Amino acid sequence: MPTEKGSAGFSLKDQLFNRERIEYLAGLFAAADSRFDSDRFVRESMKGLSRLELKERIVHLAERLEKHLSPDFAVAAQQITDAMPPPLDPRKTDDDFGDFIFAPLGEFVVRNGLEKKHVNRSLRTLKALTQRFSMEDAIRAFLNGHPERTLNELQKWSTHKNYHVRRLVSEGTRPKLPWSKRLSIPVTTPLPLLEQLHADPTRYVTRSVANHLNDLTKSHPDLVLEMLQRWKQAAKQDEKELRWISRHALRTLVKQGSAEALAFLGFRPDPQIEVSGYKLKRSKIRPGEAIDISFEVAARRDESLMVDYVIDFVKANGKHSPKVHKLKQLALKSGSSLSMRKRHVLRANATTYTLYPGTHHVTLQINGKPFGTQSFELLP
Repeated sequence: MPTEKGSAGFSLKDQLFNRERIEYLAGLFAAADSRFDSDRFVRESMKGLSRLELKERIVHLAERLEKHLSPDFAVAAQQITDAMPPPLDPRKTDDDFGDFIFAPLGEFVVRNGLEKKHVNRSLRTLKALTQRFSMEDAIRAFLNGHPERTLNELQKWSTHKNYHVRRLVSEGTRPKLPWSKRLSIPVTTPLPLLEQLHADPTRYVTRSVANHLNDLTKSHPDLVLEMLQRWKQAAKQDEKELRWISRHALRTLVKQGSAEALAFLGFRPDPQIEVSGYKLKRSKIRPGEAIDISFEVAARRDESLMVDYVIDFVKANGKHSPKVHKLKQLALKSGSSLSMRKRHVLRANATTYTLYPGTHHVTLQINGKPFGTQSFELLP
């Protein structure tokens, strides 16, 4: 999920939930049912909206819908279904997350359809909704409240003709799904679902599978490596695509320098290389300026290399927090060498970190091993 604010004052919450988008949602309901008071819904929805954060706006709109849809959930679910626009383009294969304005509809289903008697209808509604906007957050309430029934349904969805429905099976069961509550089921319970999904022909689905596995590496790294090895031997997925899944799934382990993960991806944990001339162009840098890294690497035998650099950022308490950054993957023949350079801008208004003055360290890491550390002073 994206962050709510970017640099230069951009507001994601205002882009996704504003009068124009709310009027669009109201228009869908009014077109499906002339009794829906769209003007009143818009007025009530806009009241206090500007003070709310993004997820609060989702809840806010769901609460407003509760005043305009039937109190009988079976009827309300049909009203939602009738108001839905056509599904997202089924010819696409990636990067088609859908329209955020439908997130409140999933919240409405969670708030009103979690009772046992409503579960089947709720799941059907979420299956339809996820073809307009991913219901990955909403489905988790049903996994926690009704795990067996929901998992049985997800098993059927794993072979659904619509790739958005298939993707929800993996994304909704991720152990560490961003922005979402944790699942109460064991993290290994959904793994049989991934057995089907890893061979999916759609990158939108396989990216979710890889992200799911990356989540799992944080608690069960050996299990993830075993699964990837089994999938490799089964050869149900295109070889090139499975390599992509594996790299993406193991990215956290690779950043940690896991010898097992690196070996699986074809990178020796003990590369026979020589690194020379590693340096930073400047020893004093201000926010907004760049770290300029340069070095040369020479191979004493044929090597596949994964080159990273680790910045030890100074935290508010004066301690350091390492952050691994990708530089390059390359293959070097025995006796050959390559000069490399990297500029890394320390953005003053970044949304994912805060810069603090002090001594920072930059470590060159190749195939998970350190090959030298240089330091710079970040000035106020």
